[in-house]
Amino acid sequence: MPSVLCTQYKKMDFQNNELLRFSTAGSVDDGKSTLIGRLLYDSKSIFEDQYDAIKTTSERRGEENVNLALLTDGLKAEREQGITIDVAYRYFSTPKRKFIIADTPGHIQYTRNMVTGASTANVALILIDARNGIVEQTRRHAFIASLLQIPHLVVCINKMDLVDYSEEVYNRIKDEFSEFSYKLDVRDVHFIPMSALNGDNVVDKSKNMEWYGGGSLLYFLENVHIGSDHNLIDCRFPVQYVVRPYSDEYHDYRGYAGRIAGGVFKKGDKVMLLPSGFTSKIDKIVTYDGELEEAYPPMSVTLLLEDDLDLSRGDMIVRENNHPTITQDLEVMVCWFNDRPLQLRGKYALMHTTQEARCVIKEIRYKLNINTLHRDEEDKKIGMNDIARVVIRTTKPLFTDSYRRNRITGSLLFVDEGTNETVGAGMII
Repeated sequence: MPSVLCTQYKKMDFQNNELLRFSTAGSVDDGKSTLIGRLLYDSKSIFEDQYDAIKTTSERRGEENVNLALLTDGLKAEREQGITIDVAYRYFSTPKRKFIIADTPGHIQYTRNMVTGASTANVALILIDARNGIVEQTRRHAFIASLLQIPHLVVCINKMDLVDYSEEVYNRIKDEFSEFSYKLDVRDVHFIPMSALNGDNVVDKSKNMEWYGGGSLLYFLENVHIGSDHNLIDCRFPVQYVVRPYSDEYHDYRGYAGRIAGGVFKKGDKVMLLPSGFTSKIDKIVTYDGELEEAYPPMSVTLLLEDDLDLSRGDMIVRENNHPTITQDLEVMVCWFNDRPLQLRGKYALMHTTQEARCVIKEIRYKLNINTLHRDEEDKKIGMNDIARVVIRTTKPLFTDSYRRNRITGSLLFVDEGTNETVGAGMII
Protein backbone atom coordinates (compact mmCIF):
# COMPACT_ATOMS: atom_id res chain seq x y z
CA MET A 1 0.00 0.00 0.00
CA PRO A 2 1.59 3.33 -1.04
CA SER A 3 1.99 5.88 1.70
CA VAL A 4 0.62 9.40 1.54
CA LEU A 5 3.14 12.17 0.83
CA CYS A 6 2.38 13.67 4.21
CA THR A 7 0.72 11.81 7.10
CA GLN A 8 -0.30 14.81 9.17
CA TYR A 9 -4.02 14.23 8.52
CA LYS A 10 -4.02 10.43 8.81
CA LYS A 11 -5.47 10.30 12.29
CA MET A 12 -8.06 13.01 11.67
CA ASP A 13 -11.68 11.87 11.56
CA PHE A 14 -13.30 13.31 8.44
CA GLN A 15 -16.48 11.23 8.82
CA ASN A 16 -18.84 14.10 9.61
CA ASN A 17 -17.14 16.88 7.69
CA GLU A 18 -19.30 19.12 5.53
CA LEU A 19 -19.06 18.33 1.80
CA LEU A 20 -18.30 21.12 -0.67
CA ARG A 21 -18.50 20.61 -4.44
CA PHE A 22 -16.64 22.98 -6.72
CA SER A 23 -15.88 23.15 -10.43
CA THR A 24 -13.25 24.86 -12.54
CA ALA A 25 -14.04 26.91 -15.63
CA GLY A 26 -12.30 29.27 -18.00
CA SER A 27 -10.62 29.44 -21.37
CA VAL A 28 -8.14 27.00 -22.89
CA ASP A 29 -4.71 26.92 -21.20
CA ASP A 30 -5.76 29.13 -18.30
CA GLY A 31 -4.33 26.48 -15.96
CA LYS A 32 -7.43 24.72 -14.61
CA SER A 33 -5.91 21.22 -14.45
CA THR A 34 -2.62 22.59 -13.09
CA LEU A 35 -4.53 24.42 -10.34
CA ILE A 36 -6.34 21.24 -9.30
CA GLY A 37 -3.07 19.29 -9.41
CA ARG A 38 -1.36 21.93 -7.25
CA LEU A 39 -4.29 21.95 -4.81
CA LEU A 40 -4.12 18.16 -4.43
CA TYR A 41 -0.33 18.11 -4.16
CA ASP A 42 0.10 20.97 -1.70
CA SER A 43 -2.76 19.75 0.51
CA LYS A 44 -0.99 16.33 0.73
CA SER A 45 -3.92 14.55 -0.94
CA ILE A 46 -2.10 12.32 -3.45
CA PHE A 47 -0.15 9.10 -3.01
CA GLU A 48 3.54 8.64 -3.68
CA ASP A 49 2.93 6.26 -6.58
CA GLN A 50 0.60 8.81 -8.24
CA TYR A 51 3.27 11.48 -7.95
CA ASP A 52 5.98 9.12 -9.24
CA ALA A 53 3.78 8.22 -12.24
CA ILE A 54 3.23 11.81 -13.35
CA LYS A 55 6.90 12.61 -12.66
CA THR A 56 7.95 9.78 -14.99
CA THR A 57 5.47 10.90 -17.65
CA SER A 58 6.69 14.52 -17.40
CA GLU A 59 10.34 13.41 -17.80
CA ARG A 60 9.47 11.21 -20.78
CA ARG A 61 7.79 14.18 -22.45
CA GLY A 62 10.87 16.34 -21.88
CA GLU A 63 9.24 18.75 -19.42
CA GLU A 64 11.52 20.54 -16.97
CA ASN A 65 9.14 20.31 -14.00
CA VAL A 66 6.56 17.80 -12.82
CA ASN A 67 3.33 18.52 -14.73
CA LEU A 68 0.66 18.46 -12.03
CA ALA A 69 -2.09 18.83 -14.66
CA LEU A 70 -1.56 15.12 -15.43
CA LEU A 71 -3.27 14.30 -12.12
CA THR A 72 -6.62 15.21 -13.67
CA ASP A 73 -6.01 14.87 -17.43
CA GLY A 74 -6.19 11.09 -17.61
CA LEU A 75 -7.43 10.47 -21.17
CA LYS A 76 -4.79 9.66 -23.79
CA ALA A 77 -6.09 12.42 -26.10
CA GLU A 78 -5.95 14.93 -23.23
CA ARG A 79 -2.31 14.15 -22.47
CA GLU A 80 -1.30 14.20 -26.13
CA GLN A 81 -2.84 17.63 -26.74
CA GLY A 82 -2.36 19.11 -23.27
CA ILE A 83 -6.07 19.94 -22.99
CA THR A 84 -9.04 18.81 -20.92
CA ILE A 85 -11.82 17.12 -22.92
CA ASP A 86 -14.07 15.37 -20.41
CA VAL A 87 -15.04 16.26 -16.85
CA ALA A 88 -12.60 14.77 -14.34
CA TYR A 89 -13.75 14.32 -10.75
CA ARG A 90 -11.30 14.26 -7.86
CA TYR A 91 -11.87 13.88 -4.13
CA PHE A 92 -9.88 15.07 -1.13
CA SER A 93 -10.34 16.05 2.49
CA THR A 94 -8.87 18.43 5.03
CA PRO A 95 -9.63 18.54 8.76
CA LYS A 96 -12.34 21.12 8.03
CA ARG A 97 -14.14 19.80 4.94
CA LYS A 98 -14.52 17.11 2.30
CA PHE A 99 -14.31 18.21 -1.34
CA ILE A 100 -15.45 16.96 -4.72
CA ILE A 101 -13.69 18.73 -7.61
CA ALA A 102 -15.03 18.81 -11.17
CA ASP A 103 -12.23 19.78 -13.58
CA THR A 104 -14.15 20.90 -16.68
CA PRO A 105 -12.97 21.63 -20.25
CA GLY A 106 -12.28 25.15 -21.50
CA HIS A 107 -12.89 24.64 -25.23
CA ILE A 108 -16.12 26.04 -26.66
CA GLN A 109 -16.90 22.66 -28.26
CA TYR A 110 -17.02 21.08 -24.78
CA THR A 111 -19.31 23.66 -23.16
CA ARG A 112 -21.83 20.88 -22.54
CA ASN A 113 -19.24 19.05 -20.44
CA MET A 114 -18.68 22.23 -18.44
CA VAL A 115 -22.44 22.44 -17.74
CA THR A 116 -22.45 18.82 -16.56
CA GLY A 117 -19.57 19.36 -14.14
CA ALA A 118 -20.88 22.65 -12.75
CA SER A 119 -24.53 21.66 -12.34
CA THR A 120 -24.14 20.44 -8.73
CA ALA A 121 -21.37 22.81 -7.59
CA ASN A 122 -21.49 25.09 -4.55
CA VAL A 123 -18.52 27.10 -5.84
CA ALA A 124 -17.28 27.83 -9.37
CA LEU A 125 -13.64 28.73 -9.95
CA ILE A 126 -13.33 30.98 -13.01
CA LEU A 127 -9.69 31.02 -14.14
CA ILE A 128 -8.25 33.96 -16.07
CA ASP A 129 -4.77 34.08 -17.62
CA ALA A 130 -3.25 37.31 -16.24
CA ARG A 131 -1.48 37.89 -19.57
CA ASN A 132 -4.66 37.69 -21.67
CA GLY A 133 -7.27 39.08 -19.32
CA ILE A 134 -10.98 38.40 -19.84
CA VAL A 135 -11.74 36.52 -23.08
CA GLU A 136 -14.91 35.14 -24.69
CA GLN A 137 -14.81 31.81 -22.83
CA THR A 138 -14.40 33.66 -19.51
CA ARG A 139 -17.70 35.45 -20.15
CA ARG A 140 -19.35 32.27 -21.45
CA HIS A 141 -18.43 30.18 -18.42
CA ALA A 142 -19.21 32.97 -15.93
CA PHE A 143 -22.66 33.35 -17.48
CA ILE A 144 -23.28 29.59 -17.39
CA ALA A 145 -22.24 29.56 -13.71
CA SER A 146 -24.77 32.34 -13.16
CA LEU A 147 -27.43 30.49 -15.16
CA LEU A 148 -26.82 27.36 -13.08
CA GLN A 149 -27.31 29.48 -9.92
CA ILE A 150 -23.93 28.51 -8.44
CA PRO A 151 -23.98 30.56 -5.23
CA HIS A 152 -20.27 31.44 -4.99
CA LEU A 153 -17.91 32.54 -7.77
CA VAL A 154 -14.15 32.69 -7.23
CA VAL A 155 -12.25 34.53 -9.97
CA CYS A 156 -8.73 33.07 -9.95
CA ILE A 157 -6.41 35.44 -11.80
CA ASN A 158 -3.74 32.88 -12.66
CA LYS A 159 -0.18 32.99 -14.02
CA MET A 160 0.66 36.09 -12.01
CA ASP A 161 4.31 34.94 -12.11
CA LEU A 162 4.32 35.73 -15.86
CA VAL A 163 3.35 39.38 -15.24
CA ASP A 164 5.85 39.89 -12.40
CA TYR A 165 3.11 39.57 -9.76
CA SER A 166 1.81 42.98 -10.82
CA GLU A 167 -0.88 44.48 -8.61
CA GLU A 168 -1.82 46.82 -11.46
CA VAL A 169 -2.59 43.88 -13.79
CA TYR A 170 -4.65 42.20 -11.04
CA ASN A 171 -6.68 45.36 -10.36
CA ARG A 172 -7.34 45.96 -14.05
CA ILE A 173 -8.73 42.44 -14.58
CA LYS A 174 -10.68 42.61 -11.31
CA ASP A 175 -12.35 45.89 -12.28
CA GLU A 176 -13.20 44.61 -15.77
CA PHE A 177 -14.76 41.39 -14.45
CA SER A 178 -16.64 43.27 -11.71
CA GLU A 179 -18.25 45.48 -14.35
CA PHE A 180 -19.28 42.40 -16.36
CA SER A 181 -20.55 40.55 -13.27
CA TYR A 182 -23.19 43.23 -12.61
CA LYS A 183 -25.13 41.65 -15.50
CA LEU A 184 -24.97 38.21 -13.88
CA ASP A 185 -27.20 36.67 -11.24
CA VAL A 186 -24.45 35.80 -8.76
CA ARG A 187 -24.66 36.52 -5.05
CA ASP A 188 -21.00 36.22 -4.05
CA VAL A 189 -17.91 37.04 -6.18
CA HIS A 190 -14.39 36.68 -4.75
CA PHE A 191 -11.02 37.48 -6.41
CA ILE A 192 -7.68 35.73 -5.80
CA PRO A 193 -4.37 36.44 -7.64
CA MET A 194 -2.31 33.26 -7.95
CA SER A 195 0.24 31.16 -9.75
CA ALA A 196 -0.97 27.56 -9.93
CA LEU A 197 2.38 26.47 -11.37
CA ASN A 198 4.37 27.81 -8.42
CA GLY A 199 1.69 27.41 -5.74
CA ASP A 200 1.20 31.11 -4.94
CA ASN A 201 -2.10 31.63 -3.03
CA VAL A 202 -3.34 28.10 -3.83
CA VAL A 203 -2.85 26.32 -0.50
CA ASP A 204 -0.34 28.67 1.11
CA LYS A 205 -0.39 32.46 1.14
CA SER A 206 2.02 33.93 -1.41
CA LYS A 207 5.10 35.87 -0.31
CA ASN A 208 5.36 37.33 -3.82
CA MET A 209 2.08 39.26 -3.53
CA GLU A 210 2.12 40.87 -0.12
CA TRP A 211 -0.07 43.63 -1.55
CA TYR A 212 -2.94 41.11 -1.63
CA GLY A 213 -4.78 41.20 1.67
CA GLY A 214 -6.97 38.09 1.26
CA GLY A 215 -6.36 34.42 2.01
CA SER A 216 -5.41 31.49 -0.19
CA LEU A 217 -7.83 29.50 -2.33
CA LEU A 218 -7.89 26.56 0.09
CA TYR A 219 -8.60 28.92 2.99
CA PHE A 220 -11.61 30.26 1.06
CA LEU A 221 -12.87 26.77 0.17
CA GLU A 222 -12.56 25.61 3.77
CA ASN A 223 -14.38 28.60 5.22
CA VAL A 224 -16.99 29.77 2.70
CA HIS A 225 -20.49 29.42 4.17
CA ILE A 226 -22.58 26.90 2.19
CA GLY A 227 -25.14 25.95 4.83
CA SER A 228 -27.75 28.29 3.31
CA ASP A 229 -27.11 27.21 -0.29
CA HIS A 230 -29.88 24.60 -0.06
CA ASN A 231 -33.53 25.60 0.08
CA LEU A 232 -34.55 24.78 3.66
CA ILE A 233 -38.00 26.37 3.40
CA ASP A 234 -39.90 24.49 0.67
CA CYS A 235 -40.22 20.80 1.61
CA ARG A 236 -39.73 18.57 -1.44
CA PHE A 237 -39.22 14.80 -1.35
CA PRO A 238 -39.36 13.07 -4.78
CA VAL A 239 -40.07 9.38 -4.21
CA GLN A 240 -37.37 7.23 -5.78
CA TYR A 241 -38.26 3.75 -4.55
CA VAL A 242 -40.96 2.05 -2.48
CA VAL A 243 -39.43 -0.16 0.21
CA ARG A 244 -41.49 -3.33 0.88
CA PRO A 245 -39.38 -6.12 2.47
CA TYR A 246 -42.11 -8.83 2.26
CA SER A 247 -40.77 -10.61 5.33
CA ASP A 248 -42.48 -11.72 8.53
CA GLU A 249 -40.28 -9.42 10.58
CA TYR A 250 -41.33 -6.35 8.53
CA HIS A 251 -44.77 -7.56 7.49
CA ASP A 252 -46.45 -4.12 7.43
CA TYR A 253 -43.36 -2.08 6.49
CA ARG A 254 -43.94 0.40 3.65
CA GLY A 255 -41.30 3.11 3.26
CA TYR A 256 -40.62 5.69 0.58
CA ALA A 257 -36.94 6.15 -0.22
CA GLY A 258 -35.33 9.12 -1.93
CA ARG A 259 -33.14 12.18 -1.54
CA ILE A 260 -34.56 15.30 0.05
CA ALA A 261 -34.64 18.12 -2.52
CA GLY A 262 -35.72 20.91 -0.19
CA GLY A 263 -36.97 21.86 3.27
CA VAL A 264 -36.69 20.16 6.66
CA PHE A 265 -38.86 17.09 7.32
CA LYS A 266 -39.57 16.23 10.96
CA LYS A 267 -41.19 13.26 12.60
CA GLY A 268 -44.88 14.04 13.12
CA ASP A 269 -45.07 16.64 10.33
CA LYS A 270 -48.30 16.78 8.35
CA VAL A 271 -47.53 16.24 4.65
CA MET A 272 -49.35 16.16 1.32
CA LEU A 273 -48.80 13.50 -1.33
CA LEU A 274 -48.67 14.52 -4.98
CA PRO A 275 -50.38 14.03 -7.38
CA SER A 276 -53.23 12.53 -5.30
CA GLY A 277 -53.49 15.42 -2.83
CA PHE A 278 -54.06 13.06 0.12
CA THR A 279 -52.55 14.07 3.46
CA SER A 280 -50.85 12.09 6.20
CA LYS A 281 -48.22 12.46 8.91
CA ILE A 282 -44.60 11.31 8.99
CA ASP A 283 -44.40 8.32 11.31
CA LYS A 284 -40.64 7.63 11.01
CA ILE A 285 -37.54 8.95 9.23
CA VAL A 286 -35.14 6.05 8.69
CA THR A 287 -31.55 5.84 7.41
CA TYR A 288 -28.99 3.05 7.26
CA ASP A 289 -27.66 4.20 10.65
CA GLY A 290 -31.07 4.26 12.35
CA GLU A 291 -34.01 6.60 12.95
CA LEU A 292 -33.83 10.39 12.84
CA GLU A 293 -35.99 13.13 14.30
CA GLU A 294 -35.49 15.36 11.25
CA ALA A 295 -33.88 15.32 7.81
CA TYR A 296 -32.83 17.99 5.30
CA PRO A 297 -31.08 18.35 1.91
CA PRO A 298 -29.16 16.57 0.51
CA MET A 299 -29.80 13.60 2.84
CA SER A 300 -31.02 10.27 1.46
CA VAL A 301 -33.67 8.81 3.76
CA THR A 302 -36.74 6.58 3.90
CA LEU A 303 -40.00 8.16 5.08
CA LEU A 304 -42.73 6.06 6.70
CA LEU A 305 -46.24 7.54 6.89
CA GLU A 306 -49.01 6.93 9.43
CA ASP A 307 -51.51 5.95 6.69
CA ASP A 308 -51.34 3.32 3.93
CA LEU A 309 -51.59 5.42 0.78
CA ASP A 310 -50.72 4.84 -2.86
CA LEU A 311 -47.31 6.35 -3.69
CA SER A 312 -44.83 5.28 -6.35
CA ARG A 313 -41.64 6.45 -8.07
CA GLY A 314 -42.07 9.96 -9.51
CA ASP A 315 -44.60 11.06 -6.88
CA MET A 316 -43.63 13.74 -4.37
CA ILE A 317 -44.11 14.32 -0.63
CA VAL A 318 -44.48 18.01 0.31
CA ARG A 319 -45.96 20.19 3.04
CA GLU A 320 -49.72 20.62 2.93
CA ASN A 321 -49.61 24.42 2.74
CA ASN A 322 -46.43 24.71 0.63
CA HIS A 323 -46.44 22.68 -2.55
CA PRO A 324 -44.74 23.16 -5.93
CA THR A 325 -46.36 24.34 -9.13
CA ILE A 326 -48.21 21.51 -10.85
CA THR A 327 -48.19 22.17 -14.58
CA GLN A 328 -47.73 20.76 -18.08
CA ASP A 329 -46.62 24.09 -19.63
CA LEU A 330 -43.11 25.28 -18.82
CA GLU A 331 -40.70 28.02 -19.88
CA VAL A 332 -37.15 26.72 -19.82
CA MET A 333 -33.63 28.02 -20.41
CA VAL A 334 -31.98 25.14 -22.26
CA CYS A 335 -28.32 24.43 -22.96
CA TRP A 336 -28.17 22.19 -26.02
CA PHE A 337 -25.69 19.29 -26.01
CA ASN A 338 -26.25 17.54 -29.33
CA ASP A 339 -24.96 17.81 -32.90
CA ARG A 340 -28.52 17.74 -34.19
CA PRO A 341 -30.22 21.12 -33.56
CA LEU A 342 -33.19 21.55 -31.25
CA GLN A 343 -36.33 20.96 -33.32
CA LEU A 344 -39.32 23.28 -33.08
CA ARG A 345 -42.36 21.03 -32.45
CA GLY A 346 -39.88 18.21 -31.87
CA LYS A 347 -40.74 15.53 -29.33
CA TYR A 348 -38.30 14.53 -26.58
CA ALA A 349 -38.28 12.37 -23.48
CA LEU A 350 -37.98 14.36 -20.28
CA MET A 351 -36.40 13.51 -16.91
CA HIS A 352 -37.41 15.65 -13.94
CA THR A 353 -36.41 14.61 -10.38
CA THR A 354 -37.48 10.93 -10.30
CA GLN A 355 -40.25 11.40 -12.86
CA GLU A 356 -40.14 10.61 -16.57
CA ALA A 357 -42.40 12.16 -19.19
CA ARG A 358 -42.42 13.26 -22.82
CA CYS A 359 -42.64 16.77 -24.19
CA VAL A 360 -43.03 18.82 -27.36
CA ILE A 361 -41.15 22.07 -28.08
CA LYS A 362 -44.00 24.56 -28.58
CA GLU A 363 -41.95 27.72 -29.09
CA ILE A 364 -38.37 28.98 -29.27
CA ARG A 365 -38.45 32.45 -27.71
CA TYR A 366 -34.85 33.52 -28.36
CA LYS A 367 -31.24 32.42 -28.52
CA LEU A 368 -28.80 34.05 -26.11
CA ASN A 369 -25.63 35.75 -27.30
CA ILE A 370 -23.12 34.67 -24.65
CA ASN A 371 -20.69 37.51 -25.36
CA THR A 372 -23.13 40.40 -25.07
CA LEU A 373 -25.95 38.63 -23.15
CA HIS A 374 -28.34 40.03 -25.78
CA ARG A 375 -31.39 38.07 -26.90
CA ASP A 376 -31.51 37.10 -30.59
CA GLU A 377 -35.19 36.61 -31.46
CA GLU A 378 -34.48 36.19 -35.19
CA ASP A 379 -32.04 33.25 -35.11
CA LYS A 380 -34.08 30.25 -33.98
CA LYS A 381 -31.52 27.58 -34.92
CA ILE A 382 -30.33 26.12 -31.61
CA GLY A 383 -27.18 24.02 -32.17
CA MET A 384 -24.65 22.36 -29.91
CA ASN A 385 -23.55 24.50 -26.93
CA ASP A 386 -26.19 27.17 -27.67
CA ILE A 387 -28.39 28.51 -24.88
CA ALA A 388 -32.00 29.43 -25.60
CA ARG A 389 -35.34 30.11 -23.94
CA VAL A 390 -38.07 27.71 -25.03
CA VAL A 391 -41.68 26.84 -24.16
CA ILE A 392 -42.55 23.14 -23.77
CA ARG A 393 -45.69 21.11 -23.15
CA THR A 394 -45.39 17.83 -21.24
CA THR A 395 -47.53 14.70 -21.50
CA LYS A 396 -48.31 14.74 -17.78
CA PRO A 397 -48.14 17.31 -14.97
CA LEU A 398 -44.75 17.89 -13.34
CA PHE A 399 -44.18 19.15 -9.78
CA THR A 400 -41.83 22.09 -10.32
CA ASP A 401 -40.26 25.13 -8.71
CA SER A 402 -38.29 27.79 -10.51
CA TYR A 403 -34.60 26.91 -10.84
CA ARG A 404 -33.74 30.07 -8.92
CA ARG A 405 -35.74 28.72 -5.96
CA ASN A 406 -34.67 25.06 -6.09
CA ARG A 407 -31.91 23.68 -8.32
CA ILE A 408 -33.30 20.12 -8.11
CA THR A 409 -37.03 20.57 -8.71
CA GLY A 410 -36.22 23.41 -11.13
CA SER A 411 -34.01 21.40 -13.51
CA LEU A 412 -34.70 18.79 -16.17
CA LEU A 413 -33.00 16.80 -18.93
CA PHE A 414 -34.04 16.35 -22.55
CA VAL A 415 -33.41 12.87 -24.00
CA ASP A 416 -33.58 11.80 -27.66
CA GLU A 417 -36.06 8.91 -27.75
CA GLY A 418 -34.41 7.34 -30.79
CA THR A 419 -30.82 7.24 -29.56
CA ASN A 420 -31.38 7.58 -25.78
CA GLU A 421 -28.78 10.38 -25.75
CA THR A 422 -29.07 13.26 -23.30
CA VAL A 423 -29.42 16.18 -25.75
CA GLY A 424 -30.08 19.13 -23.45
CA ALA A 425 -30.28 20.44 -19.89
CA GLY A 426 -33.02 22.83 -18.85
CA MET A 427 -33.53 25.36 -16.06
CA ILE A 428 -37.17 26.17 -15.34
CA ILE A 429 -37.97 29.89 -15.27
